[in-house]
Amino acid sequence: MTMKILSIASEAVPLIKTGGLADVAGALPAAVAPHGVEMTTILPGYPAVMKALARPRALHTWDSLLGEKARLVSGKIDGHPLLVVDAPAFFQRDGGPYVDGAGRDWADNWRRFAAFSRAAADVAGGAVKGRKFDLAHAHDWQAAMALAYLRFAPPEAGSRIPSVMTIHNMAFQGHYGADLFSALALPPQAFAMDGVEYHGGVGFLKAGLEAASAITTVSPTYAREIRTPEFGMGLEGLILSRHGHVHGIVNGIDTAQWNPEADPALKAKFGVKSLAKRDANKRALEAEFALEPGDGPIFVVISRLTWQKGIDVLLECIDHLVGIGGRLALLGSGDRAMENAFHAAAMRHPGKVAVRIGYDEALSHRMQAGGDAILVPSRFEPCGLTQLYGLAYGCVPVVARTGGLADTVIDANLAAVMGGVATGVQFDGVHYAALADAITRTVTLYWQRDTWRAIQRAAMKTDFSWNRSGKAYADLYASLIAETP
Repeated sequence: MTMKILSIASEAVPLIKTGGLADVAGALPAAVAPHGVEMTTILPGYPAVMKALARPRALHTWDSLLGEKARLVSGKIDGHPLLVVDAPAFFQRDGGPYVDGAGRDWADNWRRFAAFSRAAADVAGGAVKGRKFDLAHAHDWQAAMALAYLRFAPPEAGSRIPSVMTIHNMAFQGHYGADLFSALALPPQAFAMDGVEYHGGVGFLKAGLEAASAITTVSPTYAREIRTPEFGMGLEGLILSRHGHVHGIVNGIDTAQWNPEADPALKAKFGVKSLAKRDANKRALEAEFALEPGDGPIFVVISRLTWQKGIDVLLECIDHLVGIGGRLALLGSGDRAMENAFHAAAMRHPGKVAVRIGYDEALSHRMQAGGDAILVPSRFEPCGLTQLYGLAYGCVPVVARTGGLADTVIDANLAAVMGGVATGVQFDGVHYAALADAITRTVTLYWQRDTWRAIQRAAMKTDFSWNRSGKAYADLYASLIAETP
């Protein structure tokens, strides 16, 4: 019997993306399909999403969805069922999904995503004729309130279904003042410690974690880390109280989109048995970033430029990286001071350091194919995808030992190198000495050519497709559905 799952997300590739959440939400329907799951994704009706709908068909209307008119339309996302909450007052805006054109959070984000969650709860609960679901799966704080609505204010005559709440990053919680509670269309009893109340205000993610039948995070190590004050971001007590319901399922990658043997973005396609062809991509990357040609290693960074990502420590290490023969190509954006500091580093080291501010999907593929090592010095990283792309492309990951980085990269210590299983370099503690030492280790390994090739081959042979993770989600869904009367 096919399980029907409603995946509730604020973004999903290929329609709308700001980060890894979109990659996961976009990949899940295909990942779980071989395991008896039909997944329907529900998204907000941003301009890019509405534009992608060839012939949107209205299935349901709301005269007042938290005060605004809205309709539910249907479509497809990569061949899988798609539902879109078309509420122009909330979502038809210039700028990004969460911020305006100047990069400031929309002041009414709480109302926008509460409305989206209310609509998703109606759909999951059976309020839309002809649409019945066995389980609701919410992603991050923007979708979390859907589970609170199902718990405290389900649609009339709706069916009781289990739910999953996935934490992609505990740092983003959607915490707002108590004064907005009255506008959420929830009963008074919902404003309680085991409901939506959080430190005297309303906690969107917290509400979802309380209401969910099961909680997942995007790696096993992160599932353990969020039980501690360092990583729990104030919600570690809740996670500890629900520890029996918390599961870590590592993300996968789309191996059709990220396949160096068939990637149209590359100068030269290559595989684990044809690594020599990879050199053409390195030469092309040097030209594209105006780096001085040479035999030494190129480190690449593809990242948001934030404290979480350890970018401040990377800035401290740039002179060391260049001093021992490395070059650096960076693609990213974020903190303005960090952006300026990287520009200053590029001026200080012309031909050795190059920076592109922004994001370019095709360029990120070329960087993974042409770079020798990818730096991911995150202070915390629930899963991380760039290191997985690096593994697939033989761009050796250099990562902090945290979260999904610890779960997916095998450190090139002596035993791992001798055993032929090393796939990257790990380091403990995001500070100058640790990162500088990891960069030095990487350069040393790079010049041991046979060892470096062995690390690249082991990395490229690693299976981080969605095969195992898709089955893990399907098994979790099945167990929760079986437990629900």
